[in-house]
Amino acid sequence: MPHPLETEVKVPVADLSALRTRLLALGFRSVVPFQDETSVLWDRQGELLGKGCALRLRRYGSATRLTWKGPKVADAKLKIRPELETGVGDGQALEGILRELGFAPVLSMEKRRELLERPGLAACLDEAPFGTYLELEGSADAIQVALVELGLEDAPVETRSYPALYAAHGLV
Repeated sequence: MPHPLETEVKVPVADLSALRTRLLALGFRSVVPFQDETSVLWDRQGELLGKGCALRLRRYGSATRLTWKGPKVADAKLKIRPELETGVGDGQALEGILRELGFAPVLSMEKRRELLERPGLAACLDEAPFGTYLELEGSADAIQVALVELGLEDAPVETRSYPALYAAHGLV
């Protein structure tokens, strides 16, 4: 059975406050206010990263989630890849399980994020140590409509993942 596909785009933006105002005017609602997020990538001797995959344990607000991401599917503008994700009741216990299975943390990333949603589309406003970004996640059509509504249809997109950006800025 094929895995669900995550489809998203990441756009560097200069003014998150103005963008947030535009998103709200377009029917998005704030689901999780700006708060710290910590994401840790886990691997076992380079086994996952070598295949273009990632295993992430994310703490965002009071929630902890475990995510597996598969290799990227080719696309010039959108990032499309298989993804499986689940909530975690006890993050420390899960870390212990991962270690017992031979996994180790290989990269820790911190940023601030606000999550906004409207039917069929999520928008994340991200403050990373190296810049501010809008991530849109949903169907390719819903993403394109939102980019046009926001006047960002011709904006340059950031095709690198956050782990790649952290590495490019010497933060690993």
